[in-house]
Amino acid sequence: MSRFSELKDLVLGLEADFEKFYDKQNQAAGTRVRKGMQDLKNLAQAIRTEVQDKKNTK
Repeated sequence: MSRFSELKDLVLGLEADFEKFYDKQNQAAGTRVRKGMQDLKNLAQAIRTEVQDKKNTK
């Protein structure tokens, strides 16, 4: 379940930057959002691979 917590923490950590970008048009926050989304994509891929490996070994 630690992977799920890691995923939640990453998403919740982006909340402030999303608000700054979309509500206040802060361009630097947009850069942080893009970076965070890339990190989220990489984490999701790692989790998918981990799940697939566990599924195949049983």
